[in-house]
Amino acid sequence: MRILVVTSQFPIAGEPTRGRPVYQTVRELAALAQVRVASPIAVYPKWARPKSYLFQPPGAATVGVDADYVAYPALPIVSRPFNGRLCARAIAPLVARWRPDVLLSYWLYPDAYGAMLVARRFGLPLVAGARGSDIRVRDRASKFLTRRVVRAADRLLVVSEDLGRLAVSDYGAEPARVRTIANGCDAATFHRADRGDARAALGVDADADLVLYVGRLVAEKGVRELIEATRRLRTKRPRLALALVGSGPLHAELAAGFAGDQAGLRVHLPGAQPPERVARWMAAANLLALPSYSEGYPNVLVEALACGRPVVATPVGGVPEIVDATCGLLVPPRDPGALAEALDAALARDWDAAALSTRFSRDWHRVAVETLDACRQAREQRGTDRQVLGSETTPC
Repeated sequence: MRILVVTSQFPIAGEPTRGRPVYQTVRELAALAQVRVASPIAVYPKWARPKSYLFQPPGAATVGVDADYVAYPALPIVSRPFNGRLCARAIAPLVARWRPDVLLSYWLYPDAYGAMLVARRFGLPLVAGARGSDIRVRDRASKFLTRRVVRAADRLLVVSEDLGRLAVSDYGAEPARVRTIANGCDAATFHRADRGDARAALGVDADADLVLYVGRLVAEKGVRELIEATRRLRTKRPRLALALVGSGPLHAELAAGFAGDQAGLRVHLPGAQPPERVARWMAAANLLALPSYSEGYPNVLVEALACGRPVVATPVGGVPEIVDATCGLLVPPRDPGALAEALDAALARDWDAAALSTRFSRDWHRVAVETLDACRQAREQRGTDRQVLGSETTPC
């Protein structure tokens, strides 16, 4: 089977950790089928780049997968209703040349919308994948366009049962076409390791109460609430330290704020890190915090647990499908007071690291196998639909 993966959530030059769960899936899928990636990149004029947009010029990243990065022009807000069609125009030439059997597209709008238009043009089945915030859209135009993709997809892949319910109830997805395929975890990278060794390698104090965050540095991840919570705790826990591993629009603001903080909260801002380095930070930490406002199925929680570290998170999206009282604490979003109390309680508790590390044994090969099965179902269903249509229109 020839599968063309259409997604902007993929490593790119200068941002090698972008779309890591999608990349992990695609890399394993490439061992089971002929796979190529078309990654559409929105390019904004310098004078109109959104503050949250980290511009990287299209260019191949070293990812071990055949990938084509194709650019399309965009303007903030103005071009949003048209970005799906612009995306389609960018990927159509590759579809015409490569002639895939199936289009598999992660990120519903504009990526999967563009893939939907191209699939219709070439008579191909479409498998669309929802990651989280791409199906929790707020503006009416994007929601309308996203609903079209959800209803048109031959198979809709979601990373959590919560997203599957949302797709059916709010977007009109046909339940029989929805497949929940949770993310995997690379056990060769994320596993228990000695905390002291990790701290020595990273320059973390041996006696620190280290709270770790891994992800984009954006307000929606609850980063500001996490900082406020740790500041509230530092009087009670003088050895408290915070590590924010990732990059994003808030990085400069946070760095400047901590530089002027005279109260002495120990903060580490190492920026975006490769998976092996993230695993080392997890080994060094006492716990991982993820106080997001919304989530799909955050793989960082699974990876932290695989490293034997408890988590403090918010009960949003698929998080309750990962976290229960045996492996972490859940607190309301946007509440730094409750978050501070939960961090304190989690730091005080004696967690069983060995038990935490065995909660998840699902690997990326299994994710790829289930994804390939969904692609086969979509192709077979499209063939069956054509046969039925042919029999209905054939004269007796």
